[in-house]
Amino acid sequence: MDRELGFDFASRTMPLAARMRPRTLEEFVGQPQLLGAGRVLRVAIERGTAPSMILWGPPGTGKTTLAEIVARSLDAHFERMSAVSAGVADLRRAVRDAQARRRGGRASVLFIDEIHRFNKAQQDAILPYVEDGTITFIGATTENPSFEVNSALLSRARVFVLNALSDEEVGTIVDRALADERGGLCTVDLHGDARKILINWANGDARAALNALELAAASAPLRDGTKAIDASTMRDAMQRRATGYDKSGELHYDTISAFIKSVRASDPDAALYWLARMIEGGEDPLFIARRLVILASEDVGLADSKGLQVAVAAQQAVHFVGMPEGFYALAHATLYLATAPKSNSVGTAYAAAMTDVRETRNEPVPLHLRNAVTGLLRELGYGAEYHYAHDDYDVTQVNLPANLAGREYYRAGSRGDEAAIAAAHKKRRPE
Repeated sequence: MDRELGFDFASRTMPLAARMRPRTLEEFVGQPQLLGAGRVLRVAIERGTAPSMILWGPPGTGKTTLAEIVARSLDAHFERMSAVSAGVADLRRAVRDAQARRRGGRASVLFIDEIHRFNKAQQDAILPYVEDGTITFIGATTENPSFEVNSALLSRARVFVLNALSDEEVGTIVDRALADERGGLCTVDLHGDARKILINWANGDARAALNALELAAASAPLRDGTKAIDASTMRDAMQRRATGYDKSGELHYDTISAFIKSVRASDPDAALYWLARMIEGGEDPLFIARRLVILASEDVGLADSKGLQVAVAAQQAVHFVGMPEGFYALAHATLYLATAPKSNSVGTAYAAAMTDVRETRNEPVPLHLRNAVTGLLRELGYGAEYHYAHDDYDVTQVNLPANLAGREYYRAGSRGDEAAIAAAHKKRRPE
């Protein structure tokens, strides 16, 4: 038993994922970009010189395990706390204990899970002690530390990115749990497609795979001293796929970005896939609808103005119908916009006009464009020489301030409906 780390690997009362937690680098599976031969982090761990660090990656990729291995390599006391429940008082107590151990010649590793949930005051509380070496700080987060961790703390810790495990790596972990006596599953056998189904469902999350395996083993029938887990038992244990989607986290932004860029690229298949990823992950359907409305003007625009009507109708339909049936309207709008001709002229034209508003003198409105609502205003020339377009369609008049006369903000595209708009606009544009 390693009492410092609080684990008894022989205990059968612990969850399977805890019993199978690797204790050495040799047992650790995955993250070759960090722990491959000669890599900086591996060398530092092997030499017992690992620095303070932030481990950023999806759930079940080994962040906590790696922190424990680092503590062992440093022969340090390992203290783990969760940012969800710990406060400044807990941090100060941990620092005092670390200071006492330091006087006795013992190092301390303070591991903070979900570090992104700490506020600025909590993060600042440990800064001096990270800097002076009282503690080796290791934070774990599923969120982008650039956004969630103070720059001062980031500057004192190396950020290491962990990737979702491959199917092969998850398979190795599953097989080890079945064969290693620590797992207590030596009498369990995965029949047929059960192993393949489990690995595919886990989505690179080792903890999710082991939890589902343990539940399936507990419910599988015992025959001739062996528990046989078939595909049906495995699916029942898994219930719902581990998508890893967090509608307020990093994956939320990455997925909506992929969705937008797929629609913009006129790839309906990819757009539908990312749409399904968001919906199945629990994304707010009205958030998706808002993005579709923006896409309709930003990327389809005048090439097919009906796109905006479809997108707005989809927003209204989702609001009215709700989920799950609301996916029909979202998929409808997604396919329409993805297959529509594209034009970004709306955005570029507005941006050009906005630049002039911000960077040039804001001249008065030309007199001929002003409303002459009183006799005095008419005497001052308001509205004089204004040409009513419905009566004088072929007469061109300058409608911009004098200092911007001749500016061309709108440059019509050549796709879809905008080709006809471009031709008509060319005839109307003053020379």
